[in-house]
Amino acid sequence: MDVELIRLTKRYGHTTAVDGIDLKVRSGAYCCLLGPSGCGKTTTLRMIGGHETVSGGDVVIGPRSVGDATPAERGTAMMFQSYALFPHLNCRDNVAFSLKMRGIAKAERRAKALAMLDLVQMAHLAERLPAQLSGGQQQRVALARALVTGPKVLLLDEPLSALDPFLRVRMRTELKRLQAELGITFIHVTHSQEEAMALSDLVVVMNGGRIEQAAAPRTVFERPATAFVARFIGGHNVIRLADASEVAVRADRMRLGAQAGPDAVPARVVSVEYQGTSVHVGFAADGLGGGPATALTAVIDDAAYAGAPLALGQTVPLGWDADAAHRLSA
Repeated sequence: MDVELIRLTKRYGHTTAVDGIDLKVRSGAYCCLLGPSGCGKTTTLRMIGGHETVSGGDVVIGPRSVGDATPAERGTAMMFQSYALFPHLNCRDNVAFSLKMRGIAKAERRAKALAMLDLVQMAHLAERLPAQLSGGQQQRVALARALVTGPKVLLLDEPLSALDPFLRVRMRTELKRLQAELGITFIHVTHSQEEAMALSDLVVVMNGGRIEQAAAPRTVFERPATAFVARFIGGHNVIRLADASEVAVRADRMRLGAQAGPDAVPARVVSVEYQGTSVHVGFAADGLGGGPATALTAVIDDAAYAGAPLALGQTVPLGWDADAAHRLSA
């Protein structure tokens, strides 16, 4: 189902957590709400699911407004960050619990629970208690429990944050597979830029309770709307030019030395970080926008850097091609 937010607002006393946002997520899309802590992304997710009251505006799911509907009336399911599995119930009964609350007969709910566990590749551990599972296995059970009621929209609140980096990558693949297989709308809150880029069709970057940009991942990376988006997504330099406008230039498109071009500025090397396939070099550059030294980063191919390494404190010409600079909104 489509999900549409219309001037959606949430206030806590004199504090505005979500400030009149508008957003449409098409049916069957994978949407990630991305931003730093306190930006309003989780509050937005909870208002969509009916777990937070709406201070203003509306939530529309499918053809109807659900701003005053209970969570059970919305056709959504929520997967919480903590997983919240019942410790005294095995995997099958954890997944079947919501069906039990709906009065579904024991044999039917157990069959549905086992089918859902099979979908997340956990049927072989159906009799185990949560304490006997790894973090990744617990996450799969929580996912099966959220999906067993057949929601039209699945809401995920930082579902991968408790996992180690290797498992997080594996579970990203699983989430993307499940979403494609089920064909339902996923709305996923994360503070990880990498996670949002890997998973979503639609990235919604939030800051201070507002949406800074909502677009496809490639668009957000290639053409960040604001300086905040460019800095938060990473991989960009935000540079103030002499005319007081700001541009974003990808760090991998910076040019050094003889390649820097006629408009190069002298830049002092302040850090060198080896990243395997590339080397990230930090610079302090004077003469940009008339202000103090600007911190810049260049990402250099490992082989190229090995052929011409740089030393801390060394000053080199640093520039970029004109077509690599993307002008930012105020």
